[in-house]
Amino acid sequence: MKLTKTSLALLLMSSALTMQAQKSITAPAGGKQISDELIGIFFEDISSSADGGLYAELLQNGSFEFNLAERDGWGPGTAWRVIRPGHSLGLAQALQQSPIHPNNPNYMRLNIERVGHYYDYDGWTGFGLENNGFDGISVKKGAAYDFSIFARCNDGKEKQLRVVLTVPGKERKVLADTTLTISGKEWKKYTATMTSADNCQKASLQILALTTGVMDIDELSLMPQDTYKGHGLRKDLAQALADLNPKFMRFPGGCVVHGGGDGFWDTYRWKTTVGPKEQRRHLKNTWGYHQSMGLGYYEYFQMCEDMNMQPLPILPCGVSCQGTNGGWGMKTQAQDAVPMAEMDEWVQDALDLIEWANGDETTKWGRVRAQAGHPKPFNLKYLGIGNEEKISPELIERFKYMYEKITKAHPEITIIGTAGPGSHPGNPDFENGWKLAEEIGLPILDEHYYEQRTYFETSRQYDKYPRDRKTKVYLGEYAAKDKKLADALAEALYLIHVERNGDVVCMTSYAPLFAKKNATNWNPDLIYFDNERPYLTCSYYVQQMFGKSAGNYYYGDCVNISGEKTNMQEQSVVLNTKTRQLFVKICNASPEARTATINLSRFKGIKAAAVKTTISGNPDDENNYEAQPIKPITENVKVKKQMTVEVKPHSLTMYTINL
Repeated sequence: MKLTKTSLALLLMSSALTMQAQKSITAPAGGKQISDELIGIFFEDISSSADGGLYAELLQNGSFEFNLAERDGWGPGTAWRVIRPGHSLGLAQALQQSPIHPNNPNYMRLNIERVGHYYDYDGWTGFGLENNGFDGISVKKGAAYDFSIFARCNDGKEKQLRVVLTVPGKERKVLADTTLTISGKEWKKYTATMTSADNCQKASLQILALTTGVMDIDELSLMPQDTYKGHGLRKDLAQALADLNPKFMRFPGGCVVHGGGDGFWDTYRWKTTVGPKEQRRHLKNTWGYHQSMGLGYYEYFQMCEDMNMQPLPILPCGVSCQGTNGGWGMKTQAQDAVPMAEMDEWVQDALDLIEWANGDETTKWGRVRAQAGHPKPFNLKYLGIGNEEKISPELIERFKYMYEKITKAHPEITIIGTAGPGSHPGNPDFENGWKLAEEIGLPILDEHYYEQRTYFETSRQYDKYPRDRKTKVYLGEYAAKDKKLADALAEALYLIHVERNGDVVCMTSYAPLFAKKNATNWNPDLIYFDNERPYLTCSYYVQQMFGKSAGNYYYGDCVNISGEKTNMQEQSVVLNTKTRQLFVKICNASPEARTATINLSRFKGIKAAAVKTTISGNPDDENNYEAQPIKPITENVKVKKQMTVEVKPHSLTMYTINL
C-alpha cells in the first residue's frame, strides 16, 4: 500500500499518541497523591535583581528618570558623566517639556556650542555624555550589542552623533563605534548594532556630538543580542533559573507589590509595565533604588512561558505594607487603606490583568498584549491578592470585596491570599488569615517565614495541619538564615517533610532569589551574581534537586534509615506517573554516616540503570564569590528493587530511577 503525505502524517500522529498514552503509568497502592507543583521560584526586585541583573540592559539611568525621591543626591544625570574635551564647549540640561511620553518625563538637552577638531584615539571626539553602566559595562569579544536612542533636533538642523563603546582611563581603547545622523524636530528612534573588538569587564559608552546646535536625547539603551531565548534576559542568570526546573514563578514581590514603607504613591501598577519601554512609568524601588520597568509584566509572563512555568502575579489589595505606620509590629497603628468607594479601581486592575493575559485580540487588554508581540494568550491560572500584610479589619474588608468580584467574573482563576508575616500557629495574623480563608473558601493561602537553621531541623509544621481543610498552603517565602551547607540541608529536611504533606502544601518558593555583589539588601539569597557570572549557593543545589524530582505520588514507607530516629534524617519516595520516573531522596544532616534499606518492590518495570546525585561536605562549607566548594556529584549506578546503601554524613542523596 502506498502512503500519501496525509495518511503518513495521520499514521505518525497516531503512533505519537499511542506512545504518549503508554508513557503514563498507574500508581501502585500505598502512595498518597500530592502536588506536582511543589517547587517554584519567587522573583522580587530586591538587591538589584532586575536592572543591572536579570534584565540584560547595560546602561544605567538611560531614561534620565533617577530622582531625589529615590535617594539623596540622585537626579536625571545620575550614572552619567559630562564630557567636555579641551576644544569643545557645551551644556547638558535635564528638561521635561514635550517628553516622549508623560510616563517618561525627563530627557537631556545637549547645547553644543563648539566641537573639538582634534583626533582622539581613533576617531573624532566632541562634547557629550558617558555612562559606565552598573559598575562597568561587561562586553565580550565578537559579541554584538544593540544600541538605541530617541533624539530630536530642536533647531531643525541635521546633526551627527557618535556612539563609542570604549575602555575608560588612559588607554582609551575603542571597542566599537558608530555614527548616527539625527534629523527633524520630532522624537524618533535611532538604532545601531555594535560588535566589541575585545573583552572588557568595565567598558563605558560615550555619546559624542559632532555638530553644533541643540539636540534632545532620551531612552538610551545598550542590549546584548544574545539574551535568553531572545527576550531580553541576561542569559547566564536566566539559565540558572531554568536549571531549577521550577513549576511556577511568583512576581513582582514581595513588598514591591504594595509600595513597601512609602504608602500608595509608589505602589506597583502592572498596566504601566506592559507597553513600549519608552512609555513605561519608572518607580522608586521599595529597597532603596530605581526600577526602570524594562523588566515588567510582559517580560515576566514571557519568561514563564519560556521556562514552562505557571505565572503567579501578585496584585495589591487596597492596603499598604505595615512598614508604612509603625513598622512590622503595627501595635496600635492602622494600615493606610484605600477608601472602599475607590476599591472598584483595584478590582478592575485585577479583571483587566486576567483579560490581558487570557483574552483574545478582540478584547481591549488582549489586544494590548497582542500588539506587544504575543498574539496567543498566556493562559493565566493563578492570581495572588496581597502580600504579607497584617490581617487587619481594613485588609479583611478589602480582600473579601476583591475576592468576591474577581471569582464571580472569573471562577476559573485560582486566587491565592496571604497569611501575613510570620506564618506560624499562634501568630495573630496567621490565625486571622486562616479564619478568613476558611470563611470564604479561599483555594490557597500564602505563608511566609524566615527562621534559624534549627527551626527547619526540628519543626514539622505541616504534619499537624488538618487534612480536611479545603484551603491549601503555598509556602511563598522561606529560608534558613545563613548560607552554609548545614542550612541548605536543614531546608532539605524540611522540604522532604513538605513532600510528605504534599496533599496539604501545594507550592513552595525559596526567597529571596537574586542578590548582586556590592548591592545586597538581604541575606541569605539563592543566587548571588556580579557582571560576569552567577554564584550558586548550597541552597540552590537543594532547590534544584527537589525541582527535578517533581511527582504526583508520595510513598513514605519504602526507605528505612538505620540508627536512632531523629529529625536530622528524612527520606521520601516520589513517583511521577506522567514521566514514569521514581525519585528516592535521603537526607542525613547528622555527623554520622547511616545505612538505608530501600524496598521498591511495589513498583513495576524498574530499570537497573539509574542516576545518583549527592550533595555533601563540611557543614560549615559555603559557596561564595571566592570559592564554590559545594556542588552536586552525579554518577550512573545500578539499582535493584531491594537494596542497602550507605548514606554520608551531612548529605542529601537522590536516586532517579526510570520505570
